[in-house]
Amino acid sequence: MSKKLWEASPQLKKKSNLFQFEKFISKKFKKKFHQNYSKILKWSIKNSPDFWNSFWDFSQIKGIKGKKKIIKNKVLFKNLFLPGSKLNFTENLLAKNNKDKAITFISENGYREEKNWKELTINISNIQNFLKKIKIKKSDRIAAYLPNQPETVEAFLGAASIGAIWSSCSPDFGENGVIERFSQISPRVLFIVDHYFYNGKKIEVLSRANKIVKAIKSIKYLVVINYPGQVKKVHKLKIKNIKIFNWQELIKNKSEEIVFKKFDFEKDLAILYSSGTTGKPKCIVHRSGGVLLQHKKEHLLHCDIREKDNVFYFTTCGWMMWNWLISALASKASIVLYDGSPMYRYDDLLLRIAEKENITLFGISAKYIDALRKLRPNLKYKYMLKKLRTVCSTGSPLSPEGFLYVYSNIKKNVHLSSISGGTDIVSCFVLGNLYQPVILGEIQNKGLAMDVDIFDDKGKSLKNHKGELVCKNAFPTIPLKFWKDKNNIKFKNTYFNKFKNIWYHGDYAEVKNNGGFIIYGRSDTTLNPGGVRLGTAEIYSEVEKFKEIKESVVVGQAWDNDVRIILFVILTSGKELDEKLKTRLKFEIRKNVSPRHVPAIIISVLDIPKTKNGKTAELAVKNTIENQPIKNKEALLNPKSLDEFKKLKELI
Repeated sequence: MSKKLWEASPQLKKKSNLFQFEKFISKKFKKKFHQNYSKILKWSIKNSPDFWNSFWDFSQIKGIKGKKKIIKNKVLFKNLFLPGSKLNFTENLLAKNNKDKAITFISENGYREEKNWKELTINISNIQNFLKKIKIKKSDRIAAYLPNQPETVEAFLGAASIGAIWSSCSPDFGENGVIERFSQISPRVLFIVDHYFYNGKKIEVLSRANKIVKAIKSIKYLVVINYPGQVKKVHKLKIKNIKIFNWQELIKNKSEEIVFKKFDFEKDLAILYSSGTTGKPKCIVHRSGGVLLQHKKEHLLHCDIREKDNVFYFTTCGWMMWNWLISALASKASIVLYDGSPMYRYDDLLLRIAEKENITLFGISAKYIDALRKLRPNLKYKYMLKKLRTVCSTGSPLSPEGFLYVYSNIKKNVHLSSISGGTDIVSCFVLGNLYQPVILGEIQNKGLAMDVDIFDDKGKSLKNHKGELVCKNAFPTIPLKFWKDKNNIKFKNTYFNKFKNIWYHGDYAEVKNNGGFIIYGRSDTTLNPGGVRLGTAEIYSEVEKFKEIKESVVVGQAWDNDVRIILFVILTSGKELDEKLKTRLKFEIRKNVSPRHVPAIIISVLDIPKTKNGKTAELAVKNTIENQPIKNKEALLNPKSLDEFKKLKELI
């Protein structure tokens, strides 16, 4: 039986942005919804063009709205919302220009600084002028190798203001991981930090610049940024054929007034990366209008973000939640950036920040809640958190124990909004709302205007059973394309190859009779530790360098309400998988790719299952170690090899 944990008061419902939107569409379309989320949802899906057109008006998007609501196409991803519309993404995020607080930055070593809206606008204007002076044009790529600091936000919005395309990696990515990503998109400018801190350790980054720019010939300009709270150092770096600037040089001059040129709604805004099982990470191109519209919808209608709220999400700028967090500026909210370990010196450090900064939306991962639950099982409302209205949890699925922990230890009267989506759509499929109660272990419902469903393998809708998460209608954050993907071949194979003309996401999920969702994790071989989607290809590329290893297979295993990476290896004759070899493997993966890619366990096996055409059967291995049924076992060349994987004590 469903257990209700929380419900918004009638006063809170009437005060909400969702209620204001309900009144707006009720008047416009002469319909009554009676604070019934299911009714609004049904209407928004059935009348999707009307919904997005109305939301543009309701949310006061700055721009020129086209006369048409949609250009329909039989091919789902070719539908165009609000055709002919023009806007500037940065103009919409610089929603204010006064001395109210816009950004608060906090580092793990306790350094704190604030920037108001006026300062933010001036700095972005300076960046805009700098990019113009070096002749950066519309759709040129700007790359960033930066932590979650204010300058990263300013560089992003400066790039977007002139129509350049932004792409970022956090500095915990190794040189090879950065090169694999940025080399595909040929950026002209690279913003790079001199160093950063994690868990008390100072980690140098600038020393990596030489290798990166030598490998990526398109980079002609390097901008060096000091880590906040440190002595401002002018780095006298010299690299052949590269013009090098220090951030302080760019922003010290009095800026000309910022210019907001309007670009097409479909204009490419940013490139995010979703790793695959073969080849290089996929470069996912997102459109400016779609991202703005979808993010504002989620912020205003689902998370009830309001002017002067303080919005926090624990993220790096290599994860889509960074983009989601930054977009909260468009709702006139202030954002709080934290950089460093979430448990440096104090296991409840993030809660300390939430208390001190009067956080209104506290965004964390399910993994963090679970870790806190184990370390602080009796936290028992240590912090008042008077301003906190919403706790968002994403990444891996939030366990029922996690739900209970939030309400029994963090705050009783709070909207716990578990959300799920992904890098692919830089937003959510399913998330919270204030009209429905929070039910133990469930995400409340679909996002407005998102026709999300659960399919079996034959494309039949399921209820109360685990199946594939799909979306049956077009929506604004369907990616524009994959970079350099001729005829959209990779794009179509990734999202539309399983079910004809229907978005296939690669998640196992279940929908309940009440509209609630349970996410079970990946249904494909994409790794998802801590909710960050990783591919296996980058791990394989490192493992292949070891002469001691003949073959390997990498899978993610559901473990302790999260996912852990397991690496299985077949050793070359006469070699042994000792601790020394394991340490070397982990070190190289950490150094060249990222700490997130490092396997939790490395195991030697005698054989690895393959399909009859010679491909490694990753999914068969994954299903075996998770005691799940194996589909198409007859397609395996060596099915008996799976027997060894059933008996491994290390995985129990």
